[in-house]
Amino acid sequence: MTDPDTPTDPEQLRAEIEQTRAELGETVQELAAKADVKARAKQAAGDTAAKVRQKLSDVKGQAGQATGAVAERASTVKQQLAGSDLPAPMRRPLPLAAIAAAVAAVVVVIVVARRRTA
Repeated sequence: MTDPDTPTDPEQLRAEIEQTRAELGETVQELAAKADVKARAKQAAGDTAAKVRQKLSDVKGQAGQATGAVAERASTVKQQLAGSDLPAPMRRPLPLAAIAAAVAAVVVVIVVARRRTA
């Protein structure tokens, strides 16, 4: 009727009881942690925030690399255009555009003035 694995010595029984209590305490703590929804939600939010920060850091790094590549390419194109046989107005289109806008404005003023006098 007695279990052969059950110790008969009182000291062994006490040690087994202490071991069982310790295991039971750990189990209760684990269950309490699972039942604490607020703490679990905070932990999940913290994990998500960490992932977002990591992703942001990765994107910043990629953007920095892309910016460097674009700047390098623009510098190369600028050097190619500066050394090419293009006429000066084609290499520097802003003054040419300003002159064209001024000429267009003069033409509009002349057309409007003639319509008023006619």
